Amino acid sequence: MKDFLELIQTLFEDVLFIPFHALRKLELENWFAANALNWIFMLIAAVAFVYWMKQLKKFNDNNEENRDAKAHGFLGKNAEI
Repeated sequence: MKDFLELIQTLFEDVLFIPFHALRKLELENWFAANALNWIFMLIAAVAFVYWMKQLKKFNDNNEENRDAKAHGFLGKNAEI
């Protein structure tokens, strides 16, 4: 059992953490390059957010949402279900 756990430790430390070790070394040389992946993810999230808001506006402009009190009974105390 001990050999199996040491195998898992070796796998993670020597193989799977190689990209993180490379980023740690790169961060000492160039902070912007080390955080480029984070900026890419933030850009993707911003584009997705703008797309989602445009889609919501399109559905809102077409009056496709059911806005009756019965449709959203949890919003008001007096709404009938």
